[in-house]
Amino acid sequence: MKIESVPTRGRTLDHAAFVYDFFEPILLLGKQAEYDRHIVSLLELKTEDRVLDLGCGTGVLTRMIADKLDAKAGGVSLGIDAAAKMIRVARKKRESETCRFEVAAAEDLPFETASFDAAVSSLFFHHVPLDLKQQSLSEAYRVLRPQGRLVIADMHIPTTWMGALVSHVSRWFFLQPQIGENIRGVLPSLIENAGFDPPKHVHTYFGYIAIFITQKAD
Repeated sequence: MKIESVPTRGRTLDHAAFVYDFFEPILLLGKQAEYDRHIVSLLELKTEDRVLDLGCGTGVLTRMIADKLDAKAGGVSLGIDAAAKMIRVARKKRESETCRFEVAAAEDLPFETASFDAAVSSLFFHHVPLDLKQQSLSEAYRVLRPQGRLVIADMHIPTTWMGALVSHVSRWFFLQPQIGENIRGVLPSLIENAGFDPPKHVHTYFGYIAIFITQKAD
């Protein structure tokens, strides 16, 4: 059955689905594996966890998480993306017993309240406008169980001249005001406004990609 992209005001990458796996490692300067392993370690996974990956793209991180889970114990890593072509590539290349993918928009998740133990997002929030950033975080809060963990890696306030150069050139070259929002530093307050504990900034990659961890309050 053919799957269709879902409507969203965020920027989707259907057009890049078939070359994404080639370009992402280049954009991460050859450190994609290290970067993804760091994110996975911060989730502190148990084999029975249910994990939601927001804006999963072609599912590299989703599958890395899935490989640490046990289907017999109920563990599953579920990646969602509004771009159907991304999901088709992800299913073809990375679906497994513990790894699944669905077309969905992060601001309108089709999942029950308190149905996931953890949520993660890598390089998604700089593609969506401010109100959808907030709505997506509120939806993540809703679907997480009490004390559910959230790890977000995304563009943030640059910490080096090179990070500033890449951030500002990207914002204007791609005509994305959403990037401008991120590099002004909006993510921590949006995360807290959604109900999460104040996020901890644990690392910065390349002078402009920050990793935040937090959890849902009891």
